[in-house]
Amino acid sequence: MIIDTHVHLDDERYKDDLDEVLNRAREGGVKRFIIPGADPKNIERAAWIADNNGDVYFAVGVHPYDMDAFDKHEFEKYINHPKCVAIGECGLDYFRLEGSDEEKEKEKSRQKEVFIAQIELAKKYKKPLIVHIRDASRDSKEILLKYNAKDVGGVLHCYNADEELLSLAKEGFYFGIGGVLTFSNAKKLIHVLPKIPLEKIVIETDGPYLTPTPHRGERNEPLYTIFVAKKISELLEISIENIEKTTSQNALALFNIS
Repeated sequence: MIIDTHVHLDDERYKDDLDEVLNRAREGGVKRFIIPGADPKNIERAAWIADNNGDVYFAVGVHPYDMDAFDKHEFEKYINHPKCVAIGECGLDYFRLEGSDEEKEKEKSRQKEVFIAQIELAKKYKKPLIVHIRDASRDSKEILLKYNAKDVGGVLHCYNADEELLSLAKEGFYFGIGGVLTFSNAKKLIHVLPKIPLEKIVIETDGPYLTPTPHRGERNEPLYTIFVAKKISELLEISIENIEKTTSQNALALFNIS
């Protein structure tokens, strides 16, 4: 049993063959799927997919790149939905900052504001966080600690191997490991992986993005979690059965799924 804790099933690239994608994954041993919230315009579709598939769940949230679409009241329409299990993906992403220093600081400030607002929503409704961090580890960690995100915990989605973030394992956070681990240039993540407690690791694809080897260049899909599990098993020298069992138990506990 594997759980894909982060897959954008509401993405247009799954529109024509979603049932086939899900069935391939199920036949391959993937038993639960979680759709993160990234672009608010897709929330209704994510909820519809979850409503029509007993093993699919979703989150409400807005990615830093779509922060201007943040609407607390719109999110609150879905937060109490029985299949809504988290808030996010929210966080900070400084990778694409452009313009003058003043303009960059203004965008950083806005990202922080929207990130904090989603942390407060998570605490209000007692939902874990799905946290996106890119080139912003220090600010993200500072905000998570300052605003007591440990009260709800969460997962660092697509963990970027920054050792500074490892201490968040003691603050109720899990680490999402995906296809990047199989990349030839993943030396930093390969080095850090053994430092993460196994009971704090969950598996994800981030499909349709970040397709693992040996399917690089193709659309990613939940079935490919098996390649992530195999790579973790190989690197940690732990049986794949143990990896699948433990990471699934971790995901069920994190998202309070039966």
